[in-house]
Amino acid sequence: MELVFSFFLTLPWIFFKFSGVHIPPYIVALISGLCIAGGAYILTVATEGAQIDFPKALAFAFLAFFAVLPEYIVDFYFAWMAPKKAGYSSYALANMTGANRLLIGIGWSLVMFLFAIKFKKKTLHLEKSLNLELRALLLATIYAFILPLKNTLTLLDSFVFLTIFFVYIWNASKSYKAEIEEVGFLKKLISMKKSLRLSLVLVLFLYAGFCIVISGEPFAESLVETGKIFEIEEFLLVQWVAPLASESPEIIAMSIFVLKGRPSAGFNTLVSSKVNQWTLLVGTLPVVYAISSFSLHGLHIDLRQKEEIFLTAAQSLLAIVALADFDFNIYEAFMLIFLFLIQFAIPHPKARVLLGIAYIVITIFFLLSKGKRRGIKDNFFKLK
Repeated sequence: MELVFSFFLTLPWIFFKFSGVHIPPYIVALISGLCIAGGAYILTVATEGAQIDFPKALAFAFLAFFAVLPEYIVDFYFAWMAPKKAGYSSYALANMTGANRLLIGIGWSLVMFLFAIKFKKKTLHLEKSLNLELRALLLATIYAFILPLKNTLTLLDSFVFLTIFFVYIWNASKSYKAEIEEVGFLKKLISMKKSLRLSLVLVLFLYAGFCIVISGEPFAESLVETGKIFEIEEFLLVQWVAPLASESPEIIAMSIFVLKGRPSAGFNTLVSSKVNQWTLLVGTLPVVYAISSFSLHGLHIDLRQKEEIFLTAAQSLLAIVALADFDFNIYEAFMLIFLFLIQFAIPHPKARVLLGIAYIVITIFFLLSKGKRRGIKDNFFKLK
């Protein structure tokens, strides 16, 4: 029933999108947002169905890829236009760093808050299989600290980030399969022939991706137009409002998993999305730029973007260490969202650097605590 309802949520925007009928921006925001919500629910169903035949980590990697598609569209557009329009290199990097920090600062915290409200608990125990994603994040984060020391994001950087991503996907394909609860639509999927089931799951993924792709940009643009009415700085709109719109599919999917009573799956959704954005997305930007410019110069990294990348890497490092013992509690969630919101209260360039240093100092404190130190050792140095 929920799947059918979600399908009908997507239809109004599909109709207006292809009918050519002009509608006001606020209506665009409403119905394109509903299309994203419907697509996100269909995506969660497809992910659950994929776990029947594929390893869990790989299924969530599929979900992350389709959920992050709006982010790819926006960033690829900026990277493609960067050789032709001044400032678009900064926009591409701003949108990427904004999306990455928003996903952790808001998304990860929101999982914990929803979990605490629904289950009346302060600590969410995560599955230890999450170490696959955390290792990929750690490698990408360590390399990302090199980028502020450079003036361009090059094809060499692409090679490193893409290698991390494809090694992650390879390992995900070799990981374990989850036990499937035979209820509702999943029970029907399990009873089908494998070929029919795989075809149906593929259709669900593709339809959900289609809905998200055709809705993401109009949803973001309508929100940006609203921001311009209130005279908000365009750079901030690009960095935060557009990413908030493009991150909505995975945040909605995460919320659905938590409300279904699967909070660990909800967290998997966001961590997988972070891996996708911090490796595949970052790695493909120089490729898009190189094709557009017919050159090997790479995307220019200005001073502000160096600060943004440093801050994003520092936040990622703290988030990884916070999860290293496979527990995430309400206090850590408040810490992540508080540190995330500070940058809006103090938008000075020096504040970004100091905040990045603060992230690193807190990370060191976590590393020195006995439980976190054991978690890091088990997670990154002990093969399982």
